[in-house]
Amino acid sequence: MKISSIRLVYFSPTGTTKAVVEEIARGINPDNMESLDITRPNARLQPLQTSENELLIIGVPVYMGRVPALLAEWLHAIEARDTPVVPVVVYGNRVYEDALLELSDILAQCGCRPIAGGAFIGEHSFSTDETPTAKDRPDAGDLHHAESFGRKIREKFTAIPSVDQILGVTMPGCHPYRGDSKLWTVDFIAVSDACIQCGACAEACPTGAIDPENSSVIDTKKCITCCACIRHCPRHARTMKPGLVRDASLRLSTLYKERKEPEFFI
Repeated sequence: MKISSIRLVYFSPTGTTKAVVEEIARGINPDNMESLDITRPNARLQPLQTSENELLIIGVPVYMGRVPALLAEWLHAIEARDTPVVPVVVYGNRVYEDALLELSDILAQCGCRPIAGGAFIGEHSFSTDETPTAKDRPDAGDLHHAESFGRKIREKFTAIPSVDQILGVTMPGCHPYRGDSKLWTVDFIAVSDACIQCGACAEACPTGAIDPENSSVIDTKKCITCCACIRHCPRHARTMKPGLVRDASLRLSTLYKERKEPEFFI
């Protein structure tokens, strides 16, 4: 089969998942490519429709070892017709547990045909300069792995005579899935006097949890603790308050210092 078109889909509040997915596509080197960033709420209003004539690559971050609960409804609404797909998960150097299997299962139920899958590392959302976890990842080594993965996908795809010949790929994980994909409801963002109400944090928030008129007002029920607002603040006016999330940041930095490498299944 010839890869004539690729569609990239990613949820990437801090840009790590986007970077990985784009590098995989670089390795595949398609004739045509289209990207769909589903990070912002408005991008998830319409269901995705695909066909067997394109290759779909879907990347999501791992939350609590699972696919983010926020995305479940949109992912399950995908309308595919034997579309070859590569599920990709990005985790913060802790564990990805059942996230890759779960994403693969969801896509298969929607009519996709998983042809490969990958788990990559991105800087943990709770990482700070004082308590770093997977700092600055994906780095050059990670992106090299992603591009190499893309080349292997292309080799496998071109060796298959038709979509009917795609064999299932065994993804690591357990049924039933472990853990709970729902996140904490916690007030953990501190806003300093350096804030100039520029709105960058509200624009970056993937759930619309920040009041664009007053960035210190945060809907904690909508917040998914992705820390995109902290990363995108040009004045460094947003930090973590002492408490649950900052304590978790310290534990992660202490327990998960050893570098983990990307894994892919093809």
